[in-house]
Amino acid sequence: MSRFLHPKFNTLAPYTPGEQPQNRAYIKLNTNECPYPPSPKAVRQAAAEAKQLNLYSDPTCASLKAAMAKYLGVQQSQVFLGNGSDEILAFCFMAFCQAGAAFADITYGFYPVYASLCGITPHIVPLRQNFTLAPEDYRQVGSTIFIANPNAPTGLALSLAELEKILQWNPENLVVVDEAYVDFGAQTALPLLQSYNNLLVVGTFSKSRAMAGARLGYAVGSPELIEDLGRIQYSFNPYNVNRMTQAAGVAALQDNAYFEECRAKIIATRAKTVDALEKMGFEGPQSLANFVFVRHQQASAQQLYHGLKEQGILVRWFNKPRIDEYLRITIGTGQEMDTLFEVLRQLLPG
Repeated sequence: MSRFLHPKFNTLAPYTPGEQPQNRAYIKLNTNECPYPPSPKAVRQAAAEAKQLNLYSDPTCASLKAAMAKYLGVQQSQVFLGNGSDEILAFCFMAFCQAGAAFADITYGFYPVYASLCGITPHIVPLRQNFTLAPEDYRQVGSTIFIANPNAPTGLALSLAELEKILQWNPENLVVVDEAYVDFGAQTALPLLQSYNNLLVVGTFSKSRAMAGARLGYAVGSPELIEDLGRIQYSFNPYNVNRMTQAAGVAALQDNAYFEECRAKIIATRAKTVDALEKMGFEGPQSLANFVFVRHQQASAQQLYHGLKEQGILVRWFNKPRIDEYLRITIGTGQEMDTLFEVLRQLLPG
């Protein structure tokens, strides 16, 4: 750290993204990216828009917002768009956490980072022993609630009824439901927006729409909440979604057949992956995301992580209490997963 850094950031522990090593070719099963390319229509539209990169992008994202609203069945005034869902989550911590922020002890790693960055004292709510979230633990917590649903890194999800209970128990506090992985089997909280104005649903194009590199996220809520987010956006970066990403986003929404095809392949490969890993002695929560979270009773997660990396396969190992014996493995193509299984069989004892 330099002598110019504000002292309040001396203890800030930044978010640690998944490895992106460049020293060799890897099978990347560590950052929950889609293993398939984006919609060809999205690629073509992004390329066409590149001809106008000399001009600023539309700060209102009007065309993309209209397409998003139509796709989700909501009003345009209920939609906010951002530079990835991470930016939107950061805006939420800036705008809505004057009374604090509550989230699980095992969840998306950016929540505690944003709380620290914004000077917010977090209310950490431990998951149950089996990694499920207990809705009753969020009864009248008195602060803004952040719930990743499905959760990361576990892949477990709450039902709509369970989310509704949390909303009912906290009428004076905002509940942010982070649905980065919802398209792989969980229920979206969007229907609850009709009854609860203390709900904000956040999503991303990074996972199921294969646009992680484009950085596009969205939030859906009451017009008042969306206006609040816009106030933060225009005070931070009005042109937060670039021209190419806006064009690609519209095209991706219009190519629903491609989206459904890729999603179905990932879900099918996940089922085969779970079956193969269980036969090798792995166990873990029943994931509804595009990854699995598993451990092996006879093999150290740390050793498996390093062994896989040496063989050119990247997975995610979290050196943290309660989960340091687990690996989070992204669902790749069928061929990538077959290679993973082959290497794991070589690494496992016996």
